[in-house]
Amino acid sequence: MAKLEAFERPELGEKSYRHRLESGLDVVVIPRPGFKKTFATFATRYGSIDNHFRVPGSDLEMKVPDGIAHFLEHKMFEKQDGGDVFDDFARLGASSNAYTDYTSTTFLFSTTSEVSANLEVLLDFVQRPYFTEDNVEKEKGIIEQEIRMYLDMPGDRLHSNLMRALYHYHPARIDIAGTVESIRAITPDDLYRCHNTFYHPGNMLVLVIGDVDPQAVADQVVHNQQNKQFLRQGDIVRIYPPEPEVVKERRVEQPMPVAAPLFMMGYKDHAAGMTGPAWLRHEIVLGLMWSMLLGRSSALFTDLYQAGLINDRFSARYSGTDTFGFSNLGGETPDPKRLEAVLTERLAQEPLTEEALERLKKREMGDFLGLFQNPEDLAYAFNHFYFRGIDLYSYVDVVASVRLRDIEEARARHLVEDSRALSLIVPAQSAPGA
Repeated sequence: MAKLEAFERPELGEKSYRHRLESGLDVVVIPRPGFKKTFATFATRYGSIDNHFRVPGSDLEMKVPDGIAHFLEHKMFEKQDGGDVFDDFARLGASSNAYTDYTSTTFLFSTTSEVSANLEVLLDFVQRPYFTEDNVEKEKGIIEQEIRMYLDMPGDRLHSNLMRALYHYHPARIDIAGTVESIRAITPDDLYRCHNTFYHPGNMLVLVIGDVDPQAVADQVVHNQQNKQFLRQGDIVRIYPPEPEVVKERRVEQPMPVAAPLFMMGYKDHAAGMTGPAWLRHEIVLGLMWSMLLGRSSALFTDLYQAGLINDRFSARYSGTDTFGFSNLGGETPDPKRLEAVLTERLAQEPLTEEALERLKKREMGDFLGLFQNPEDLAYAFNHFYFRGIDLYSYVDVVASVRLRDIEEARARHLVEDSRALSLIVPAQSAPGA
């Protein structure tokens, strides 16, 4: 029987149960009595930026093609008998999916019945790779089409161009799916090496949220893993190139068939590299800073909206990991040049008040507590924090501790001219020389 450790925050009305297997696999169960839907994920700390690493237990360095984490995610659903794991979930009344981001890959299902049977499918297929020359070549054609589709999507180009402008060498500058050229270089051996390294249980988390018995879930995972003979694995050493503080390019403009220009301004984060509680505080402070500067209730947002320079979909946010971070703000605008001028002038000068901060902190805490009513959002947030060594429940404490001077100091550090880049998608007919 698995020995469960309980984590409780009575003032939040929240409790979770956790168990770590000998292989290093963590199992977390968050009970939701009365919920009809159960949501489960099997996630690995392995994303698109992990293209250069040292194999655990050796001095062997591996440099693999860009886009391989996303490619591997796709391939995991194919069965040796030619079937498809999506069909297995469907027969059990579940919907399933998967996604890859910069730092993680997540496989998931949601269901209102047959939780145990669906969990067994999830645990088995993620740990049962099957790659051949033929099925890898077939997948290359499918993913090539996906990449070409992204190349035709203005919103994706806007973000991708910004990342290439911000970063000189860090693999965050590469699209998560890679390029047509990079995925053509992927081999079955590459996929097996990456699966053996990053899909080891010691680098993974099983999370189940729903009206379930935590002990039964943990015992099922233990039983499932008993015959798979996973030994503990050493630490995975991820290797990233040195990255200058300044941006690579100040401005990238691309013509595409859009009705109005798309605008995205980015700020490269000099403070990237923090982990655990320090990183959480950094992310929260920058998130609150953007809410104060460009949230819907801010004076700057109101002025830009009333001037017709932005619409109600304009937004600003910070995204960060332990190796890179950036802010991006943007949306549609009829006048990119004027919008850039107003933003660069006013972002550094907008008044920051205690009253606005306290109001936004209360809203942030309310939004956080709302996560616990949505299993999908809660799972995403839990995994996001888990792989960074952060206790999800500490979020409200950190928000409460933020002071106005923290916001002011963050603005002074983050909104630096040498760290700023601009990405534009302009209507094809207005492009220079068009």
